[in-house]
Amino acid sequence: MSDRPPAGYRANVGIVLVNAAGEIFVGRRRDTPNAWQMPQGGIDKGETVRAAAARELAEEAGTDKAEPVAETPDWLAYDLPRNLARRLWGGRYRGQAQKWVLMRFTGTDADIDLFRHKPPEFDAWRWVSKSDLLDSIVAFKRPVYEQVLAAFAADLEGLHGASRV
Repeated sequence: MSDRPPAGYRANVGIVLVNAAGEIFVGRRRDTPNAWQMPQGGIDKGETVRAAAARELAEEAGTDKAEPVAETPDWLAYDLPRNLARRLWGGRYRGQAQKWVLMRFTGTDADIDLFRHKPPEFDAWRWVSKSDLLDSIVAFKRPVYEQVLAAFAADLEGLHGASRV
């Protein structure tokens, strides 16, 4: 395990937020029609993975009602489509390398406020099953999402037993 992402990739954190029913939080991106994803964002210089996860969850889902359960040991990377890679971050990165944090949601749906931080990243949100998660995300992120679900499979099972995750 390296503390730094592979060369050419932006350091990023992703959050798998799971509610008491075993469902996973996804938000619909404001800037991409019908694109759903789990919260994610850059890791600031000097910031730990878990601190970045808490900050991104507050920024994107508008909640701090979560506790970390597990973290992926390795960076999971995806390449952006070429048109996006050239446009984002001044073309410095070919994609993102992510550390993922599984978090248990400790609040209620009323504790989620997409518009708490401006500008909001998402314009809608919902709880989904694992299969719905994989069906609703953009294709270029799907392999990483599959890796994330595999990495957290035992933890998800331990948290929720025979729930709908």
